[in-house]
Amino acid sequence: MRTGRRVNATERQRRRVGTALALPAGTLLAVLLLLPSIGVLSFSLTDYQFGMPGFDWVGLANYAKLFTDPDIRRSLFNTLLYVVMVAPLSIFAALALAILIEGEGRLGSVFQTIYFLPITATLVAMATAWEVALHPTFGMVNAALSAFGFAKVRFLSDPDTALATLAVIGVWKILGYNTLLFLAGLATIDRDLYEAAAIDGADGGWGRFTLVTWPQLAPVTLFVTVITLIRCFSEFETVAVLTNGGPSGATDMILFTLYQQAFRYFDIGVASALAVAFLLFVALLSIVQVSLFERGGAA
Repeated sequence: MRTGRRVNATERQRRRVGTALALPAGTLLAVLLLLPSIGVLSFSLTDYQFGMPGFDWVGLANYAKLFTDPDIRRSLFNTLLYVVMVAPLSIFAALALAILIEGEGRLGSVFQTIYFLPITATLVAMATAWEVALHPTFGMVNAALSAFGFAKVRFLSDPDTALATLAVIGVWKILGYNTLLFLAGLATIDRDLYEAAAIDGADGGWGRFTLVTWPQLAPVTLFVTVITLIRCFSEFETVAVLTNGGPSGATDMILFTLYQQAFRYFDIGVASALAVAFLLFVALLSIVQVSLFERGGAA
C-alpha cells in the first residue's frame, strides 16, 4: 500500500511540475493565438468598422457577402488561377531539379545555394528588384526583347499579362524551397532499392524513377504539395509591391482583398470573415495532409 501511495504521490508531483512548466507557454499561446482568433471570429459576425462608435450583430451576413460581392469573387478567381499556374510547375520543376542536382556530386551544394537564394532574400526587396527588371521603359527584360527585335511588353501594367507575370515570379520564389525538400527526400531513399530495381531490369533513369524514386518520395511530395498550395493561396507581398491589385483588379487576390477591406475600406466585419474562411481552408489542407500521412504510415 505504501508503495502504491508513493507512486501516486510521485505521479501527482510530476503532473504539477509538468503543468507549471507548460503554463507559461500555454498562457503565451492563449494570449497571442487563441484570444485574437476568438476576437476575429466575433468581429466576423458584426458590421464593425474602424472609427465607428458601435456595431450591430449581423450573424452570417458577412460570410454570405464573400459569395456575392463582385470584388471578392474576382479576387477568389484570380487566386485560383494563380494557384493553377504556380503550384504544378513549382512542384514538378523542383522535383526535376532535385534529381538533376543530386547527380551533380560536388557541384550539388553550389546549385542548392543558388536555388535557395530567393528564400533568404527579403520578399519586398526582391519584388522591388523584379519591378525594376520588368519596367516597360528601362527594364532589363524589355531591353533584351528589343535587342532581339520583339516589341516591349507592359508585364505588370497590362491586364492580360499581369497575373501571368506574378505567376512566373511566384514559381521563382517557391522553386528553391521545394527543391531542397525534394533533395532531403532523395537523401533518405535506400540505395539498395535501386540495386534491386536494376536486378529486375529497371536500370534506366525512367525505370528507376517510376519503380523506386517516385513511390519513395510520396510523403515528401504530399508535404510539398500542401505547403505549396498554402503559400500560393497566401500570396500577398508581390501583389502589394508590384501591382497593388491592378491593373483593373487583374491581380487582386484573397489576402490582398482582406488587407483592402480592413485597412482601406475599414470594413472589419467582412475582413474578419475573409480571415476566418482563409484559416479554415488552411486548417482543412493541414488535416488532409495529416490524414494522408497517417494512411501512408499505416499502409
